[in-house]
Amino acid sequence: MVERVLIGIVILIFFYTVVPYIFSFGLGLGVYRKNKESKKLAFTFDDGPHEIYTPMLLDLLNDNNIKATFFVLGSKAEQFPEIIQRMHAEGHLIGMHNYVHRSNWMMTPRKVLWELNRSAAIVEGITGVRPVYYRPPWGLLNILDYFILKKFNVVLWSLMVNDWRSVGGSERVKKELLKKINQGDIILLHDSGETIGADEDAPYNTIEALKDVFKEVRQRGFSSVRIDEM
Repeated sequence: MVERVLIGIVILIFFYTVVPYIFSFGLGLGVYRKNKESKKLAFTFDDGPHEIYTPMLLDLLNDNNIKATFFVLGSKAEQFPEIIQRMHAEGHLIGMHNYVHRSNWMMTPRKVLWELNRSAAIVEGITGVRPVYYRPPWGLLNILDYFILKKFNVVLWSLMVNDWRSVGGSERVKKELLKKINQGDIILLHDSGETIGADEDAPYNTIEALKDVFKEVRQRGFSSVRIDEM
């Protein structure tokens, strides 16, 4: 009897977590990861806003006339509404990254939907625009997300360079980006290092690396746009 229960639990976990991982990352079902036919790039930033690094990043984006997409945590948007307002005022796209940085694998569908609706309401209260683009933390969906998140556009990525770690500094981030960037890429970066497994100062390296990366991609003929412009 105990063995049968354990087998049932394993099967349930498999379908709740592994199957949607195969659907999303393996098959690209129900998610947006890349536009191979586009000459455009989309720089996206997760886990913010951060009171120090996000304004620095916004300054850099403004200097280079680049519009980006920010997948923000509802709890941080609540904490730093002035930064959210600045993102919106400067023409960037604001998406959601849950209310707190918690995996959908560790939440019930009802909890996931509650976090999204709360985050959307917070951003809408600040900007007047309700966000519809969503990136789940670590890119992980549970199987029922496919049924309850139909009103949201789920965005993953085609390129990441582990910029949440400080090892190798800005030079590593720059070299990896310039080596791997290709047309149509959705690039995953971070403007906060306050999540589990991240180094707190890592966003500084990302910002320093982007000073050269933005110039280089422009020379290669790429334009950098928001996700909704891909």
